Amino acid sequence: MAEASPALQSVRDLKAPDGAPNRAFTSILVLRKVTLKTASNGNPFLSVELGDRTGSFTCTVFSDGPAFESVRSAGEGAVLRVEGKVETYQGRLSPKLTRASLVPPEELGQADVIANLVETAPEDGDLLWKEFILFADSIGHPELRSTVRNVMEEIGETFRTAPAATFMHHAYRHGLVEHTVHMARACRALLPLYKEVDPDLAMAGILLHDTGKTIEYEGTLASKRGRKGILQGHVVLGYQLVRKAALKAKLDPDRTERLEHIILSHQGKPEWGAAVMAATPEAVFVSMIDNLDARMGMVQRALRTAPEGDEFTEKILGLEAPLLLKKLPR
Repeated sequence: MAEASPALQSVRDLKAPDGAPNRAFTSILVLRKVTLKTASNGNPFLSVELGDRTGSFTCTVFSDGPAFESVRSAGEGAVLRVEGKVETYQGRLSPKLTRASLVPPEELGQADVIANLVETAPEDGDLLWKEFILFADSIGHPELRSTVRNVMEEIGETFRTAPAATFMHHAYRHGLVEHTVHMARACRALLPLYKEVDPDLAMAGILLHDTGKTIEYEGTLASKRGRKGILQGHVVLGYQLVRKAALKAKLDPDRTERLEHIILSHQGKPEWGAAVMAATPEAVFVSMIDNLDARMGMVQRALRTAPEGDEFTEKILGLEAPLLLKKLPR
């Protein structure tokens, strides 16, 4: 009688606090990132990020290990069947891989395999897109409204499914439209407090601020920055999209310049990717809402994916701190 295959474990299973240390595991995971590095002794090693819809982890694969060649030759975005032992490093899951192999196409074609690999927004993507359209239609200024529509005519299909990042926040399918709609909701709630902010310009800026990411990123199962993303970045790519759409809509020069400025400054600081510092009421407003939702998106995902029983998450890079998971008693 053939020996039964071991049950596949998700990243959440591997991170479970009640699991036995050094236990063996088998998982099907997406190779999200792989970087070839050199140790102090001159030997090469791989820094690897693997993940599924429940989370991700990083680990080191040394050149003398049995999984090194398979992982190195697979390439980012590949789906691997990995075997190993659960280990930790500095409090983080960092398994030791003992075997890795590409998942054959016929197995990848099974619906449940892909569904288990691709993390999606917790809100329904189609409903988020419908809400986005309602926000666009609510813009009272005709040429601003047309500018938003012109951009979406060019990139709408990609925008609906794209992630908002490769790692930091809303880094999953439908993440970009989720992030944008959350910002639009916050915009509508906060506008009554700030009469100095033009409502239509602020809403148009929010709906368009990250549209360059539809060009910056490429890949289906694992997103990475493509050639244009590396050479130009989403701020410049978004500026180009918006300028073209504004000219087509015959938006007046003053509003065009102010809308472009929102795109160029929304990242907040040059070291965070902004081309310039925000210098209009609307640009300051959009930049602050963007920062708020990006950080709260990190919080929300950490709360969704944390193993049961943990008190704190691992340190979250974008927050520069671990996150307390325990809820307040009601």
